[in-house]
Amino acid sequence: MVSPVDPVILAMERNWEMIDAALEGLDDAALARQPTDQCNSVAWILWHLTRVTDMFIHTRLRDLTQVWVSEGWHEKFRMPADEEDRGVGWSASQVAQWRPPAKEVQLAHYEAVKNHAREFLANITTEELEREIVMNPVPEPRTVSVCMGQMVWDTVAHGGQIGYLRGFYGGRGWFR
Repeated sequence: MVSPVDPVILAMERNWEMIDAALEGLDDAALARQPTDQCNSVAWILWHLTRVTDMFIHTRLRDLTQVWVSEGWHEKFRMPADEEDRGVGWSASQVAQWRPPAKEVQLAHYEAVKNHAREFLANITTEELEREIVMNPVPEPRTVSVCMGQMVWDTVAHGGQIGYLRGFYGGRGWFR
């Protein structure tokens, strides 16, 4: 039987596959490199998109504590336990000063959030998809399914940025 969440699962899985391929073979220096002082690094984009996914599936859609705090990822990234800080509104200077942890920590955080997202998506019900929530800054209620569309859009946009930077730094390798 087809589930109404199947398109979301497909989009997220394809995006994760693209990101995984783009990250393959990149070392810590390549992950942290900014093409210009006005651009984000692969590491920063990966951290941000992982934080956004965590925020959506835990705080916005279910009112739960994000794994950023509950699993102590903020400590591994040497950052505050601030569930709202996911890089939105950071200045170019803040991005340039940010120092990512080792690649292994970055990938483990990304994998942990992917696993939580997969579990959430595999178990969501049609009734839950139809539930209305208010997701700031928009004051009007929206269904969980509409909010999930925003999550997909955001993560796919950032996945594309990672794929582009991979190609910019080392040629092809972000797709198969």
